[in-house]
Amino acid sequence: MRPTHKTTAVLLFLALVLAACGGAATTAETPEKLTLIAHDSFAGGVSEETFAAFTAETGIEVEVIAAGDAGSMVNQAVLSKDNPLADVLFGVDDTFLSRALDAEIFRPYRPGILDRLPQDLIDREYRVTPIDFGDVCLNYDKEWFAQTQIQVPGDLDALRAQIYASNLTVEHPATSSPGLAFMLATIDVFGEDGWLDFWADLRDAGVNVAPDWDTAYFGEFTRYGGESSLVVSYASSPPAEVIFAEEPLTEAPTGVIEVGCYRQVEYAGILEGTPYPEAAGQLIDFMLSVEFQERIPLTWFVFPVNPDAELPPEFVEHTVIPAAPTRFAAAYIAENRDRWIEEWIQVMEG
Repeated sequence: MRPTHKTTAVLLFLALVLAACGGAATTAETPEKLTLIAHDSFAGGVSEETFAAFTAETGIEVEVIAAGDAGSMVNQAVLSKDNPLADVLFGVDDTFLSRALDAEIFRPYRPGILDRLPQDLIDREYRVTPIDFGDVCLNYDKEWFAQTQIQVPGDLDALRAQIYASNLTVEHPATSSPGLAFMLATIDVFGEDGWLDFWADLRDAGVNVAPDWDTAYFGEFTRYGGESSLVVSYASSPPAEVIFAEEPLTEAPTGVIEVGCYRQVEYAGILEGTPYPEAAGQLIDFMLSVEFQERIPLTWFVFPVNPDAELPPEFVEHTVIPAAPTRFAAAYIAENRDRWIEEWIQVMEG
């Protein structure tokens, strides 16, 4: 029997449906490319080698999109939730994590290695996975303190003295991630009843406030010709000084004050709406692998979360991992962050 036009149309429709379904299933399992959205500092460190092993193993290329700082990145991900810009997001830290979780932009995923990671870093609903951590701490110029024979301050309370406060540069908490982290550390140390008094004392004693870390470290720090021998930076800054020194150094020219530090943890998550959740999970697994984790310290100057990853000699010799850094729950930060910043501005700027 010769098929009618109606029969032909039905068969064509069924063929298209079957082709679409089959194509979608194949694409979801083996995409040619995954897109990773990240903050600028991570994206700037990515090279052809960063994800080469992942591509060799899976056949999947990784495209990295730079999305500004962590706050801007989260805002973009939230606004594009219904049509995600990427498959995986990396670089959201504690200070902005709650905003991302509240917006429900992540698809839960539990990596097989999760039980081996530091358990205090784990999201118990598996919405995000810790990848690295870094400690925001006071750094000091060793040469300046040796020449002046002034003792390095032993705690935050000592900073109230004019000799220290007038030689200290901090970053603005509304415009700088380390500035916000240091402010959180002072809230932890002095409590809700005392932290603003501490900042008022610093203000009266001549503390300097910079808009961002680059200005504070490379513009105000005596190490680079500035007038502040103390600066809010990272526990990993001393090894960076050694690695990037123009002349070989056997000792870091800067040191870390281990009290009053704040630990920032960076997370990765699979974005809800990705057509490639399985492949996205493979990418997160790769970012937890020893190979990728051992790339982290000398590329982004933070610490890997995988305990099997070995630190480079420069990190072992020239940096410290504070024993008891401050960490606040993401929800607690989200609940109070805007109020804390506004109170800080009122004290410091009037």
